[in-house]
Amino acid sequence: MDVKKIREDFPIFRKMINGKRIVYLDSTATTQKPYQVIEKIKEFYENYNANVHRGIYSLSEYSTELYEKSRENVAGFINAHPEEIVFVRNTTEGLNLLSYSFLWNFLKPGDKILISMMEHHSNFIPWVRLKHFNIDVDFINITEEGYLDLEDLKNKLDKRTKIVSLSHVSNVLGTINDVNEISKIVHDNNSIFVVDGAQSVPHTPVDVKKIDCDFIAFSGHKMLGPMGIGVLYGKYDILKEMAPFLSGGEMIKEVHINNIIYEDPPLKFEAGTPNVEGSLGLSAAIDYLKNIGMENVRDHEKRLTDYAFKKMDEFDDIVIYGPKNVEKRGGVISFNFNNGNRYIEKELIKNDIFVHPHDVAGILDSENIMVRSGHHCAEPLMDFYRIPATTRASFYIYNDEEDVDILMDGIKKVRKVMKIG
Repeated sequence: MDVKKIREDFPIFRKMINGKRIVYLDSTATTQKPYQVIEKIKEFYENYNANVHRGIYSLSEYSTELYEKSRENVAGFINAHPEEIVFVRNTTEGLNLLSYSFLWNFLKPGDKILISMMEHHSNFIPWVRLKHFNIDVDFINITEEGYLDLEDLKNKLDKRTKIVSLSHVSNVLGTINDVNEISKIVHDNNSIFVVDGAQSVPHTPVDVKKIDCDFIAFSGHKMLGPMGIGVLYGKYDILKEMAPFLSGGEMIKEVHINNIIYEDPPLKFEAGTPNVEGSLGLSAAIDYLKNIGMENVRDHEKRLTDYAFKKMDEFDDIVIYGPKNVEKRGGVISFNFNNGNRYIEKELIKNDIFVHPHDVAGILDSENIMVRSGHHCAEPLMDFYRIPATTRASFYIYNDEEDVDILMDGIKKVRKVMKIG
């Protein structure tokens, strides 16, 4: 993969701050956008802007055609059918849609939902709030190294368990959960399996038919696309039985005083004017990723993560959270300066970190090294490790070994400024 050539497609990387280039290591939060995506959105507004599924004039019909072709492209990317693709704003909205709709017509008091301790708040709060409706929510344990405890999953599955909702890849630990195996376990219990794919679909090949998940949600802005567009994939037979999330225009066939007939999926879940330009931008981003090849994206991130691990081994007081095997983790590294304890063992995990991650991120930012610091919308996971926050560096197609080297120089500056070692 020619990273320097790829980087030329991203206008933001031409920007210099204090005479230095940007080293962007926060793609887990959002990715930068190539010209191909930006131009596609611009082209729509300049040439095709009209509302979809409504007008019979040519501009509206062509806009509708573009919108539905985007749906087809998204479907092909994850091996789904177009009618199984619901456009939403982001992963969060997709998961909220599910929790609301399931509560409306699938769940009853006493039913149980299983999630894990490593979930992003977006796959945590929508389910936990259902406790207010007497739905039980239980939590699958994780190991100290950050793996999901599959035996605990099996033990907690029972006839009351209606839904299991898990992240494919942790946004903090990088853990890649074996969703193929989990899917079989969950379906053997006749439960619905929901996957948070926000950190997997942008980084590795995802085939919903092979996984056999019932639903997967992901966001366009984490895979080179624009903000405000996301995807909820669902098996059509289940989508057809679900109640709509939002009501109003676009999602109805007929409305009378005493009768409302909803559209079939996916339009049943797309009330109001959709983000047409966002869908086109997402489709352009998918074309860009397909041109690179998702296997190549995954291999590139593994190499960078392995390279970063070896470099970080030079610092014996840095703790890295999550699996150390790059085959079982994504391209994200969360770390702390933690009392000289290189390895994470339960009795060594303490809350007295040397440097708060916000200070680390601030010092790195002085060198244009852009990382994330905080709890990463995963406070239950922070509680599990008994830490307030971590510093997180994440890699994507426009990062290379030089970026990792600059990060290591930045860590050395942190040590110098904070008088560590």
